[in-house]
Amino acid sequence: MPKKVLYNGCEIETGIYKEPADMPIILKKTNFEGDGQADLKNHGGEDKAVCAYFYDHYSYWEKTLGFKLLPGAFGENLTISGMTEKEVCIGDIFRLGEAELEVSQPRQPCFKLALKHEVKDLPVQVQNTRYTGFYFRVKKEGMIRSGEVLERISSHPKKVTIEFVNKIKYEDKFNVEAIREILEVKELSGSFRSSFEKRL
Repeated sequence: MPKKVLYNGCEIETGIYKEPADMPIILKKTNFEGDGQADLKNHGGEDKAVCAYFYDHYSYWEKTLGFKLLPGAFGENLTISGMTEKEVCIGDIFRLGEAELEVSQPRQPCFKLALKHEVKDLPVQVQNTRYTGFYFRVKKEGMIRSGEVLERISSHPKKVTIEFVNKIKYEDKFNVEAIREILEVKELSGSFRSSFEKRL
């Protein structure tokens, strides 16, 4: 759950400090039971119910930052392995335990990553590497246990990857053709849709 911490002399509330869950947990429409988001303007809601990050990137970050990272280091609800932003597409549907989840958008790194790890430019580093992770919305609620296999049960036909969306979001910002391609995916989250529509 969110807790209060000091950042630049100010008290803020954040839910970035995640702890491992050894017991089965129910995943509901907007979050895991027992989990909470502090900043509901930028986090949480149905489009951003579950944050997932790739364990495959941990070795890079440990080498870059110079310290050991434990699962949940990026504030994610799910630390997953065996895939990266190159393979996951907006609109893909996965099964995990009893639940079904749909990919909605990349994760946007915020200052709370810098706060947690005491690395001022960490959000910028995450943005520049495009090792952002992503968000799920919950298609079907259900019980989840640690260590269960995340199985892709449906691949979106448009094949718009998280990596591609990140590239257009942060690098090739005014590629109109690419923006239109992304906007064709109706499963894209409302906040990302609004951002890209403004660019058009």
